[in-house]
Amino acid sequence: MPTRTIVYSKEEDVDYTTFIQLIKQKTGIDLSQYKEAQMRRRLTTLRVKNGYATFEQFAHAMNADKKLFYEFLDRMTINVSEFWRNPNRWEVLKDRVLPALLTENKQLRCWSAACSTGEEPYTLAMILDDKHCLKQTTLYASDIDENALQRAKDGIYIERALKDVPPAFQQKYYKQDGDMYRIHDMLKPHIQFRKQNLLLDKFESNLDLIICRNVMIYFTEEAKHELYKKFAQALRPGGMLFVGSTEQIFNPAQYGLETQETFFYRKL
Repeated sequence: MPTRTIVYSKEEDVDYTTFIQLIKQKTGIDLSQYKEAQMRRRLTTLRVKNGYATFEQFAHAMNADKKLFYEFLDRMTINVSEFWRNPNRWEVLKDRVLPALLTENKQLRCWSAACSTGEEPYTLAMILDDKHCLKQTTLYASDIDENALQRAKDGIYIERALKDVPPAFQQKYYKQDGDMYRIHDMLKPHIQFRKQNLLLDKFESNLDLIICRNVMIYFTEEAKHELYKKFAQALRPGGMLFVGSTEQIFNPAQYGLETQETFFYRKL
């Protein structure tokens, strides 16, 4: 069934534009670079749920209520993730992409961009450890949401998040704690979690591998274009960008990239 187009009044448009300006002033987050229809619909649901008649009221309330602000970030960034999401792509990374990178450089520099609550960088850390190269690897993981980053550092997950994890990895890298599962402490010191705004902040350079999956779909085409340029610049020649299953780059050459495997792009 097609999504119904919502028609807003002029006053509602002005109210939302004011909200965008207030959020940018407070956080540096530029909501105008996110697809408006889905972002506005999502945030309207959150605003109404919390009992605010206008977005301007909602913005001022977030200034006074940190919990409300974190709820806004969660809704804005959709912190839904799983370990080994699309497992066949992780198998390609494990069996073909990483071995090729390791022939060129034994001390990898990797980055999980927009890592949410940590499932993605922990998946990568498991694979690196399985290949006996985690200790030599520098692994960054970043997100705009401090609450999500704290949950990533805590490393405690519901059972459903583990549904695609291979049994041998599940046995080695998780410990059951009641209804929850804890990431093995051996992985945690090898991941450097940090807050980062992809649209605003500088990137690391000379990276061997960047993973940014299921995030670009929320950005406008202009913002996406700028991000792909920044990702390509952050990679070393021969480095690899790994994107999500709905984020295929149809003209990678414009960024100095070439298709290596499905959803894997190598810097020329």
